[in-house]
Amino acid sequence: MNDRTHRRKLGQNYLIDPVILFEIERAINPQKDNLFFEIGPGKGALTDYLMGQNRKVIAMDLDKNNIITLSKKFPKAEHDFIFGDVLKEPLDFLHKTKHRVVGNLPYNISTQIIIKLINYLNGIEDMHFLVQKEVANRVCASNQLGDWGRLGVKIAAFFETAILFDVPPESFDIKPKVQSSFIRLIPRVNPMIALNKYSEFSNLVDQSFANKRKGIKNNLKKLEINFEKLNINPLARAEELSIEDFISVFQSIDL
Repeated sequence: MNDRTHRRKLGQNYLIDPVILFEIERAINPQKDNLFFEIGPGKGALTDYLMGQNRKVIAMDLDKNNIITLSKKFPKAEHDFIFGDVLKEPLDFLHKTKHRVVGNLPYNISTQIIIKLINYLNGIEDMHFLVQKEVANRVCASNQLGDWGRLGVKIAAFFETAILFDVPPESFDIKPKVQSSFIRLIPRVNPMIALNKYSEFSNLVDQSFANKRKGIKNNLKKLEINFEKLNINPLARAEELSIEDFISVFQSIDL
């Protein structure tokens, strides 16, 4: 397997455009003493911008060669480069100290990574990711904007989100076949549901979107919900409900 095929298999498209890298650094706005957790650092193009001013970087990559390269490029002891799969590795350090999470996420698993990080909400200061534009439109959606679905609902309960700018395929060494976007997620000061209720809320959201042609009452017919009392049209489809509506439905059954 040649390097290009190997990298495509791992979803690796390295950002090389210095203008875009500068814009990303400006959006992240690294501060003195920041703790960063970088997912998928590659050869360290973005990592380089995170260094300095007593900052610490923990970076995790699925490619062992990248970890070797980073360890040589940034030999200081305060940085930690981990060979591992972010979907499988425990991220216990996020339970101990708040980190700023960044990354050019592998496009084939980006949504899974973001969903996993919800469980570490209390250890996250903010998150900045480069993702496929289609995913950005789902992550940063609402019932009034974007591609509002189960992913956007689950994220909106815990994060304020924004698409900051788009990134063209020409900005990467191996051009992806899709457009990309740089997004920001900031934990809500007051999450709309308790983190220990996330699994139950996630199940409710999945049931709500189980059949997009059916109304919300039909999809949740196994639950005794008085939609009229909640001021929600029982014939409305899940994508028509706001995040506030979903929270109201969840709270009505979580008594």
